[in-house]
Amino acid sequence: MTTTASERPFTVRSLLGPLMAVVLGMIMVILDSTVVNVALPTLVDYFRTTETVMQWSITAYTLALSAVIPLAGWVIDRFGAKRVFLVTIGLFTIGSVLCSLAQTPEQLIVYRVIQGLGGGMVSPIGMAIVFRLAPPGKTGAVMGTLGIPMMLGPASGPILSGWLVEYVSWHWIFLINLPIGIIAILVGLKYLPNLERKEVPALDFLGMFLAPVAFAMLAYGVNEGGTDWSSPRTITGLAVGGAALLVFIAVELRHRQPLLELRAFGSTDFTRGILASWLMQIALFGSFLFIPLYLQYIKQYGPLESGLILLPQVFASGILMPISGRLYDKLGARPLVMTGLAVIAAGLYLFSRVGPDTPLGYILVSLFVLGAGMGMSMMPLNTHVLQAAPRHLVNRVTPLTTAAQQVMVSFAVAGLTGYWTSRQTDYMAEPGTVPGAAMAEAFGDTFLLAACIAAAGFLLALTLRKPKQKAEPNPEGTNEGASEDANPSMMMGH
Repeated sequence: MTTTASERPFTVRSLLGPLMAVVLGMIMVILDSTVVNVALPTLVDYFRTTETVMQWSITAYTLALSAVIPLAGWVIDRFGAKRVFLVTIGLFTIGSVLCSLAQTPEQLIVYRVIQGLGGGMVSPIGMAIVFRLAPPGKTGAVMGTLGIPMMLGPASGPILSGWLVEYVSWHWIFLINLPIGIIAILVGLKYLPNLERKEVPALDFLGMFLAPVAFAMLAYGVNEGGTDWSSPRTITGLAVGGAALLVFIAVELRHRQPLLELRAFGSTDFTRGILASWLMQIALFGSFLFIPLYLQYIKQYGPLESGLILLPQVFASGILMPISGRLYDKLGARPLVMTGLAVIAAGLYLFSRVGPDTPLGYILVSLFVLGAGMGMSMMPLNTHVLQAAPRHLVNRVTPLTTAAQQVMVSFAVAGLTGYWTSRQTDYMAEPGTVPGAAMAEAFGDTFLLAACIAAAGFLLALTLRKPKQKAEPNPEGTNEGASEDANPSMMMGH
């Protein structure tokens, strides 16, 4: 017989083991989303290929992640969170080892797909496990701890990758996952609880087919759009993905046990929260790409130097992440998210003023401000989104939010890249413009656009409110205690 979090006394020690297993798994997957970016020129030289071919090692990983995320909720209910989490960590680790052994670009691309197929479910399953273990009143503090790998992965990836590429070998950006993966599996076997499984009907096969097609094709189309939004591949990807998404939404809203719990959007608390989250992700993850590019292209720093310069961002977010988690339990999401998004907008505005002669001290301060905003707002907003959905549907909501995040991140990178390229072209068309100056001006405009997106998120955060507790459905099928603006039939799927 299994026990729930509310039936066990809360101690930090009781959660330390499960948190360690989840954090180790999540940080591997998130780290690998950024390490290849820094190593790309080295991989091009090693395999004697072009950047166009080698970029598919990044695209393939993203597409595989997007394709399997929607399956996470069903497999958790069917096979159990612990078993699925350990299997996916194992598959990701095997894919990492294969990547380190690749002899051709084609092999590396295929092995990155294997990595993505394993890694796509790690974050939603890990978040669902921790959320289920967190006792009432301590959710914010526990989820704040879980947010550390979500910040450290993207921020520290360039540092680790730059050091390994320059002083060891590119193979180790993948091979380093072997010991981490083994430790995560061993810790998980010992400490992860066997949470209750649910009796589920037959798999939603139509949804299982449509979801990967929709998310993968949208990610592909947006990725291609970063180069040319009018190309046939971009139009095909967006058209096929968009059509599949519309059909998928219609199918899921009519299914008793949908692959993704889209009925959670019946709660206005959830909808406002996830829209604010999307705006924050577009602003933040777009900057993750352009800050290292600015440091290398304009300031002429090397990969390792660029990674080290990002440390103030990691430091600030690492300090404020657990603090904001504790404050969430007392204050709720709105004041923290509003403050955090305002600080993010301020940090991005500071970056919009950078140029070829900008002092390093100004850059470090701007990074610290940006990291502070991230640490202050990201986990409170993520926790708010989870709490705004019915508690018993968290297994289904985490894949929904994670899949949406992948699409938003792809859109942010591709859309801001297209904007940066077009602004650079416009500046170059002006008589007497120096290429370096044109690129610097384009960076400034791009950071300003990201700041405006963060400011829009701040305005939306004004509407956030603390979600009301939602009772589990009773035998008669009612849902007393649900949020007053949420239609129970929309929320529960009955």
